[in-house]
Amino acid sequence: MNQLLKWSIENSDATRNDPTASTDPKAERPSGQGLNAEAIQALMGGPSDAELMKQSMAAIESPDVSLDQKLVAFDNLEQLIETVDNANNMQPLGLWTPLKEQLASHEADMRRMAAWCMGTAVQNNQQSQERLLAVGAIPILVKLALQDPNGQVRRKAVYAISSEVRNYPPALNVLVLELPERLRPSRSLDAGDMEEVDSVIDAIKEASSKNLS
Repeated sequence: MNQLLKWSIENSDATRNDPTASTDPKAERPSGQGLNAEAIQALMGGPSDAELMKQSMAAIESPDVSLDQKLVAFDNLEQLIETVDNANNMQPLGLWTPLKEQLASHEADMRRMAAWCMGTAVQNNQQSQERLLAVGAIPILVKLALQDPNGQVRRKAVYAISSEVRNYPPALNVLVLELPERLRPSRSLDAGDMEEVDSVIDAIKEASSKNLS
């Protein structure tokens, strides 16, 4: 695991120092950006994605791993769960609860990455949407979106909420109940109607941008 984290950081440094290197479209990624699952597997001698996901979470939770290395591990996890199969494997691997716990980290970057991973896992994926709802993450995400002092954390929390409630009525119902009264829609919403969903998400975005609860 330490070899993986070291290689990720060195690879990122080399890319930044190469003026011909292409720009990563995910500009908010921490050190280790651009590292894909195939590169990880080649480096580690072919471990499964499930093993890599568990290793990433172990690094994220370890008190012996530096913040920079934790963010590399978070970045690797986020890339791995971009695939639906890996996202759905988070539950049998026991990763949802520790991921939720990172939303309460005292480090803003850890809260940001936890929300980002949640948003990635649940996007267009009802099985993962069910898991995020089941672990009780929606109230925490709402609080982060509206009250976190860090703007990047608020934006990623909004992203996670938006991904969670689309085409999934149970999550949208919980979201509406968790919103402060002034942000609640005046009528019930259809989770399958993107204009209706966008209306409540836009209201959250506006409040988030003003950092008003």
